[in-house]
Amino acid sequence: MKHNYDVFNGDADGICALHQLRMAYPKPGAKLITGVKRDIKLLDRLTGVENSEITVFDISLDSNRGSLEELLATGNSITYFDHHYAGDLPSSPDLTTNIHQDPEICTSLIVDRLLGGRFRSWAIVGAYGDNLHQSALKLAKELNLGEADLEKLREIGELFNYNGYGKSTEDLYFHPADLYNGLSGFTDPLEFRHQSPDLAKLRQGFNDDMTKARRLSPFRESGAGVVYRLPGESWCRRVAGVFGNEKARDNETQAHALLVDNGDNTMMASIRAPLANRQGADVLCRAFPTGGGRPAAAGINKLPAEMMDEFLKKFKEVF
Repeated sequence: MKHNYDVFNGDADGICALHQLRMAYPKPGAKLITGVKRDIKLLDRLTGVENSEITVFDISLDSNRGSLEELLATGNSITYFDHHYAGDLPSSPDLTTNIHQDPEICTSLIVDRLLGGRFRSWAIVGAYGDNLHQSALKLAKELNLGEADLEKLREIGELFNYNGYGKSTEDLYFHPADLYNGLSGFTDPLEFRHQSPDLAKLRQGFNDDMTKARRLSPFRESGAGVVYRLPGESWCRRVAGVFGNEKARDNETQAHALLVDNGDNTMMASIRAPLANRQGADVLCRAFPTGGGRPAAAGINKLPAEMMDEFLKKFKEVF
């Protein structure tokens, strides 16, 4: 008997992509493999798995290449949905890829295309969570959604994304697997919003954290963009992504970087390319150890303190 594994990024996009596919093609009992948004090498957790069906959502194939090749060599059938840098794709009859790296697309939108828009409202939530507001609006027009409902979908996406940021799951309000399980049975995200007690808790936490973040002054400013530096506190780690997204929307022609102290002489970096030109974030981050992501948004898990000057220089060069 084959086992099933669903492997997904713990942010809005990963959760909404998985939710759409499993509403269309249920796999009861599938084991969930997930974590905080920055925990992307999730296939490492499947060491020793054989002859199973594995579905992967919203984590870079290139970052998981070694484990992916090992899993393909041990009789596993793998389906891969993603929008991050992939590099060369392994050649295997047991690997099916749905990978598109356009900066205006996310994994939820890739699954939406596969399903012909069957659960499009959830795809819109995922797009909002990934700060793809224009892509979300384009889909919303096809559903004739009013402004009030759109605002509700945006809030769900942003709150899900907010919940994914942290050094570990202890920083989060909800483990991403629990948040995903809370969606069970909800084909309509508006109904979920109306009934879920989880969103009320996330909303309060989001408002408290963002109030603190909005009081911050920039650490560095230049023609290329703005850099913020935050202390190593849980609220700073939680807010890094959503605050970066907000600043990017406030000034669409500039890049933004948020640096959070890891407490070990390294910084966690969260980068947003200008919304007017969603390019370069991945180039910047891949120039440093533990860096990766996509052209519009990327990050570095552990930027050594001694590389700060080099990072600031590279930030100006790229943007």
